[in-house]
Amino acid sequence: MSTFFKACTLPPDEPKKITGNLGKDYRDYLVVHIAGAKRGNADLCAYFALRAASMLRDGGQFGFLATNTIAQGDTREVGLDQLTANGCVIPRAVPSQPWPGSATLEVAHVWIRRGRWNTPFVLDDKPVSGITPFLAEPGIVSGPPHRLFTNAGKSFQGSVVLGLGFVLEPEEAQRLIDKNPGNKDVLFPYLNGEDLNSRSDQSPSRWVINFFDWPLDRKTAPVGYCGPVAADYPDCLAIVEKKVKPEREKLGLKKDSSAQGYARLWWHYGRRGQDLYRTITGMERVLVLSLVSNKVPFVFVSNGTVYAHKLAVIALEDWVSFAVLQSNAHYHWVWHYCSTMRTDLNYSPSDGFETFPFPPFLKPHTPVPTIGEAYHAHRRQVMLVRHEGLTKTYNRFHNSDESASDIQKLRDLHVEMDTGVATAYGWDDLDLSHGFHETKQGTRFTISEAARREVLARLLKLNHERYAEEVQQGLHDKKGKPKATGRKGKKSSSSDEPMLF
Repeated sequence: MSTFFKACTLPPDEPKKITGNLGKDYRDYLVVHIAGAKRGNADLCAYFALRAASMLRDGGQFGFLATNTIAQGDTREVGLDQLTANGCVIPRAVPSQPWPGSATLEVAHVWIRRGRWNTPFVLDDKPVSGITPFLAEPGIVSGPPHRLFTNAGKSFQGSVVLGLGFVLEPEEAQRLIDKNPGNKDVLFPYLNGEDLNSRSDQSPSRWVINFFDWPLDRKTAPVGYCGPVAADYPDCLAIVEKKVKPEREKLGLKKDSSAQGYARLWWHYGRRGQDLYRTITGMERVLVLSLVSNKVPFVFVSNGTVYAHKLAVIALEDWVSFAVLQSNAHYHWVWHYCSTMRTDLNYSPSDGFETFPFPPFLKPHTPVPTIGEAYHAHRRQVMLVRHEGLTKTYNRFHNSDESASDIQKLRDLHVEMDTGVATAYGWDDLDLSHGFHETKQGTRFTISEAARREVLARLLKLNHERYAEEVQQGLHDKKGKPKATGRKGKKSSSSDEPMLF
């Protein structure tokens, strides 16, 4: 007979800080001896599950409480994916519910068994046909999605600005420009997630000093370099030298090579996202999304801005791309395959965008771009008239008691957009059944649960088909990752023009 168990609990802190709290040697031990050399940015609960499973005899079981990221991203790949590939099954699970204590976070309840399981599987207290490592019922197609070559080099995380001394209030930036108009060369609007979600016009509330990848001065510039240097802008450099350099010098005392690099290049604001800005050079606008979001709204913003690290930036500027990404097809895809942060989605460009299979074709005279543009314009008008940002607008959108005509029109446009996108996929047979439905994220105006499952199954099948075609064409390396796309801009040498972002 199998042995059942008491659930084992993990402390409700952030388990990803393994190296910082316990050291690199401990992390390396976990990877090599517990995870079978499988690497990834996994939570501690994944290693806990692997270690517990290694002590099970055939027919043995255990259960535990884990962060709900146990079924997401790298944590799933290191933990549950390996367990189910090596003879374990998940007979029962609760994918996400509030932590049974005072901490504000979501946890998963997971049961693990070594060997076969013949009795009904139970998911969220309901009998199901089986349970996958995603803590979901198996669909027609199983397995994780693959990153697609066709999506590579188009999605990015914004810039990490390390040091508040780089960030300026608009009035301070304007004074610098009034003092010397040339200072505008290194002063840029700085858009963050709060601006995007809370301001009705999504305008940046602050500016940032940006010396790009320039040398500090002529003396330290590489031989043959004739481009601009930070010292050409003494007003702005003086601010950074006073407010940022002392903190960077403290970083330089650490043994960490990254910290030492920040100290050495103290006039650079941090991780500049060079691939991002090279890719979007020449584009008039880009699609932007807050990485941590509950509603997942995409917005077109004008180029020429420094994007904060909590933003995802998509290097696409057509209305078809907006409509597809704003549709419920992509919405439910990312909630299924990206990780979460408490009750919010933690959007991952690699897991959410790079794996997402766009429609294979568009019929002539398709209404998708027209509807997408109308949706974006109407939503913007709603926010400007109401003086409300995206968050409040979508709170109204998903509130079944909200009957205002402008919000109802936005819902109608969303239905048209979803229908058009489904047609673009060739899914004219699919009944989306829009309405107010209960989801894991609460009540949402969205497609029905049956439609959601069918959409996810069809998208996964399409992802696998596209990936197989790309592998056959030699577009992926031996590890299955997309090869370099060639879309990234040329890196500047000492004699090249400097990078402009």
